[in-house]
Amino acid sequence: MNQNKLEETAQPFISHLIELRNRLLKVVACVLVIFLGLSAYANDIYSFLAGPLLKHMPQNSTMIAIDVASPFLTPFKLALIVAVFISVPVILYQFWAFVAPGLYKREQRMIFPLLIASTFLFYLGVVFAYFVVFPLIFGFLTAAAPTGVAIMTDITKYLDFILTLFFAFGVCFEVPIFTIVMVWTGLVTTADLADKRPYVIVAAFIIGAFLTPPDAISQTLLAVPMWMLFEVGLVFARLIERKDTEDLDDCEENQIMKIEK
Repeated sequence: MNQNKLEETAQPFISHLIELRNRLLKVVACVLVIFLGLSAYANDIYSFLAGPLLKHMPQNSTMIAIDVASPFLTPFKLALIVAVFISVPVILYQFWAFVAPGLYKREQRMIFPLLIASTFLFYLGVVFAYFVVFPLIFGFLTAAAPTGVAIMTDITKYLDFILTLFFAFGVCFEVPIFTIVMVWTGLVTTADLADKRPYVIVAAFIIGAFLTPPDAISQTLLAVPMWMLFEVGLVFARLIERKDTEDLDDCEENQIMKIEK
């Protein structure tokens, strides 16, 4: 009898593992297909991302490759990262398809829009970093070089630098999602967050100071969007909080009506 129960318990677990494996294989296959398609344009992709720095480098100055294999491996490394970046919607869909059957309807209604919004905001942060922040950063850094110092950046170190900034700005643009999730899970209320607004603004400028060069313009360009995104998240969190309160009131009314009957 106990053996039969163990077998019944093990079968759903094994089926979940098989489903997880199949979804991971689909993700890997998607990344590989995109990577193979981008491989032929790996050098062009790297040149595009190096554009903000090359525009501000002194005339006749170029980027360099310190390691022997860097001219070959670095563009392909970038192509693989871009393939993962492009595959994010597929990755999130596979994740959603795996966990959705185990969620309540209310959780399904919340998590799926949050996944879409978080993806969009991450992409928005990366675009903002490339088109707004990079020109300011590289303009400042190249202008600040001492006289007699030749600016020749290693291609691998440059890639690591921009990927770090892309990730940092992408995460910073997730502020509305963090705000909504904290309110939705009951960790804080919108009133608490509104009271802490001055601390949020100070924290945004501190983060901006760490992630950007020591000039007020680039620091403000990161801090102000973070602050505004916090306000956007607070607005949506209030709507969710109000909806939860209305649903709770409706449930209480239904229970009272059932008791009266």
